[in-house]
Amino acid sequence: MTSSAPVLSPPPSRTVASPEPPTDAAPPGLLATKLAEHLRARPKSGPDTAGLTAGVRDCLVLTLRALSDPGPREAAQLAELVGRAAEWAREGIDLDTVLRTYHETVRRGFEQVAAEQRCGPAELLAGTEEMLRLLETVTVATSSAYLDEHRLAARHHQTAAQTLVTALLSGHGREALARRTGITVAGTYQVVALAIPPHPGERDPRLNTEGVARRKLRRLQSALAPVLGSRALSLLSVDGGTILVPVEDPTALNGGLAMTADTLDVLSAAASVPLTATVVTGATEDIPELAEQARELLELVRALGRSPGLYRMVDVAVEYQMTRPGPAREHLAAVLDPLTPHPELVETLRAFLRSGLDRRATAGQLHIHPNSVSHRLRRIERLAGLNLSHPDSISRASLALLAFELAEV
Repeated sequence: MTSSAPVLSPPPSRTVASPEPPTDAAPPGLLATKLAEHLRARPKSGPDTAGLTAGVRDCLVLTLRALSDPGPREAAQLAELVGRAAEWAREGIDLDTVLRTYHETVRRGFEQVAAEQRCGPAELLAGTEEMLRLLETVTVATSSAYLDEHRLAARHHQTAAQTLVTALLSGHGREALARRTGITVAGTYQVVALAIPPHPGERDPRLNTEGVARRKLRRLQSALAPVLGSRALSLLSVDGGTILVPVEDPTALNGGLAMTADTLDVLSAAASVPLTATVVTGATEDIPELAEQARELLELVRALGRSPGLYRMVDVAVEYQMTRPGPAREHLAAVLDPLTPHPELVETLRAFLRSGLDRRATAGQLHIHPNSVSHRLRRIERLAGLNLSHPDSISRASLALLAFELAEV
């Protein structure tokens, strides 16, 4: 007997109805309107009723109104937004706190309004675009207001600091100015005289040389506070000037900040030029005299052709003393008077002393034969009455050359 397999009939077909959109789906722009209504309806208590959060909600309502109805009123409403941000900046509220409050308020409000309106994907996408535009507007306006306030405060501080440093350098009215500017005057200062050489771009006729010089100075000024502290005062031009660094008690917050060789290297890197500085330290009431002494040291260092770097009195004490007028300096300078008609002999003596009494090195510097160096040295000894093989005579020749060079400055 043959058995046949049962024939399975296909299941009856079912028509799947596509879901219909909610009858109360949000039309375009409704989410922004509902969000404005949500922001206006403040809680009766809690942090939303006062302070930053309340101000943020007000500003968001203003911005939503301006974005929904652009026109002449929009500028006035956004100006009010900028004004509120400027007030927060003056009150000392951090920018990141304000922006975080904006974003958190929009996020929470949008989530609640979207849930209440039973939004579909299309409505959510449109609403998200509106929220992004809202956040973009308040973020840009608020950041710009904070930046303007920062620039204004920086200009005010710079003006006050320059006024105070001018008073300190002149020795007049510093106490009254310190009270008025709010800048504390220290009892002791490092007084720094600074020389700023031209940047290579300042010699390039293809560039805006004045712009290059100003940018060099701005870079240097921006680097002062990080390495010398916010209380350091400066009066600088593109060629140099004076810096006053407060000398604090070691237990003070910025007690370790001072002008050192390492500090000057950092400033040189910021300015992109090798700086030369001289520093003296003393009481605040002596700043006018200290500044004059620092300037004299700087002029001496540059006149002697010293390399860029930081110099103190101890580094050029002999040279500085030789700059003081007197019979001793005149007598020493007169030792080399017989060499005046022979500038090649003066140059040979200078090279010989700077090379450590090495005749071959001297010959290399002057691009002459070593025998010529020996011949010139014998002429120097004969004319000036020196013995360049004797230590005392060598020391006398060095001091005489220094006095001779200073007399020419």
